[in-house]
Amino acid sequence: MSNFLPVSAKDLKQRNIKQLDFVYVIGDAYVDHPSFGHAIISRVLESRGFSVGIISQPDWKDPASVTILGRPRLGFLVSAGNMDSMVNHYTVAKKRRSSDSYTPGGASGKRPDRAVIVYSNLIRQSYKDIPVIAGGIEASLRRLAHYDYWSDSLRRSVLMDCGADLISYGMGERSIVEIAEALDAGIAVKDITFVPGTCFRTKNTDVLADAVMLPSYDELLSDPAKYASSFYEQYCNTDPINGKQLAERYGTVYVVQNPPSAPLTQEEMDSVYSLPYMREPHPSYDAMGGVPAISEVRFSLVSNRGCFGGCNFCALTFHQGRFLQTRSHESILQEAEQMTRDPQFKGYIHDVGGPTANFRHPSCRKQLTRGVCKNRQCLFPKPCPNLEVDHSDYVTLLRSLRKIPGVKKVFVRSGIRFDYVCADKDDTFLEELVKHHVSGQLKVAPEHISDRVLSMLGKPEHKVYLSFVKKYEDMNRKLGKDQYLVPYFMSSHPGCTLSDAIMLAEYLRDIHHMPEQVQDFYPTPSTISTCMYYTGLDPRTMQKVYVPKDPHEKAMQRALMQYALPQNRSLVEEALRIAHREDLIGFGPKCLIRPEKQAASGEGTVHGKNSSKSRGRKRTIRNIHKKHS
Repeated sequence: MSNFLPVSAKDLKQRNIKQLDFVYVIGDAYVDHPSFGHAIISRVLESRGFSVGIISQPDWKDPASVTILGRPRLGFLVSAGNMDSMVNHYTVAKKRRSSDSYTPGGASGKRPDRAVIVYSNLIRQSYKDIPVIAGGIEASLRRLAHYDYWSDSLRRSVLMDCGADLISYGMGERSIVEIAEALDAGIAVKDITFVPGTCFRTKNTDVLADAVMLPSYDELLSDPAKYASSFYEQYCNTDPINGKQLAERYGTVYVVQNPPSAPLTQEEMDSVYSLPYMREPHPSYDAMGGVPAISEVRFSLVSNRGCFGGCNFCALTFHQGRFLQTRSHESILQEAEQMTRDPQFKGYIHDVGGPTANFRHPSCRKQLTRGVCKNRQCLFPKPCPNLEVDHSDYVTLLRSLRKIPGVKKVFVRSGIRFDYVCADKDDTFLEELVKHHVSGQLKVAPEHISDRVLSMLGKPEHKVYLSFVKKYEDMNRKLGKDQYLVPYFMSSHPGCTLSDAIMLAEYLRDIHHMPEQVQDFYPTPSTISTCMYYTGLDPRTMQKVYVPKDPHEKAMQRALMQYALPQNRSLVEEALRIAHREDLIGFGPKCLIRPEKQAASGEGTVHGKNSSKSRGRKRTIRNIHKKHS
């Protein structure tokens, strides 16, 4: 246990630590593994000579719970955990989740809603003047004004609502070290305004000489169109090379976002992943059943960060960025060999990847000196002419991993970009993937089949996915394999009408696929899709976008994806009648559902004629009729 970071006064006494440099308050259980942000940040600081202690999931109703390690010399660090606490707690239907894989035993309710705000303010109750630095995905994606789905409102920067002095946003290894060294040098936290990858508050307009002035928070509240344009300005300044400083005004206070930190070099990435992690949850959790989240990553390998895929519903652009960062083969192979010595290892490496498994280098050479393009995507709507499509490095890595003694199988389970595979004229990677790295089923995410909806998703046209399906099936046939594709689709994304949802249902019918689970669009902070959901505008073009917000319409779109389930029949029939697709109700091979003998004619009759619930449902259906007519 002595090699874990201190978590109690007893640990400090045993190690003869009179005062820690930093105390890290986290919303997750303490897992000392490089797939957990708190572990990376703590170990990076430790490698630079700073001492760090962990307070995991403190009692947010008791200020004393954040004082158990004493007052740190330099400051507190705060993170909600590996997930936004609101996403962690609530389904897209805003129902409370019953479990939390980042908590011992999977128990729910061990962290507060909006954990960054609650923890930071809890610290301030006991320590009025100590520096507090917020980080992690919750703080990163809420660093400026943002739409909050759970309150259906535009909320202020989290920095305005919590007691923190700074936000270290994105992958914070560089910024946290620079902040720590500045504090250690005696610089007051209010004067730390110069660190890339950070946000700060100020009333001093002298520090805003080169900043892009975003609309004020009051202006954003008054006009959703201004929020759309402000959001897109932020989106266009997420690159460390060409990104600019941004400022957002709240009365006399400005929240200032410095440009992102520079990406880590390969040597720096290797160094981060070679730090002395215990690679386990803290042993104090053993009696509680351990921490479920470790099971997914214990025998997986991170090979890259960042993604130039540019999906509109994904927040990676704001968090990890579009610039690819990779670890060396040597670093990854060394970690894999270390895995084989684990008594729990059964010979199976569960994944080798990152946000997108088959990206192993920047999309083009121009990015290295000019940064990513502000006005175009690398893969959408079609691959950029400058895109360098090359899987050879990844293929070499996978082949090397398969040769390690004790490794029986290496799976690729994190997402692959099928359009990138299709753009590769060399089928070597696809052949290797099908032959060695699929466990009977390959999961891919076309998300939809309507080209109009796909354009809102930032995904390629449906014909690109069909091309991949053919290539995959042909390769399986060539190799004598019997393996399948499991496509993931999304309902109710901005731009998706009932007609589009029906089109998707017909496609699922034709390929004889019934999804076991349905993913409804979840408007999480800092994505283009969420901006569309809130404003009804595409921030890229400022054109209006249809947004399915009505809960009943969303239920119909979900039901259409599982049209054969008996419990979905009435919703499917409603949707088909509203869209005037009664041709899909019948006994023919193309029909989605059969007629219901006892159903009366007219809108909403499957719910009864006279009840107040039925009358309310009829009003809802009439409104949906108007929107789709």
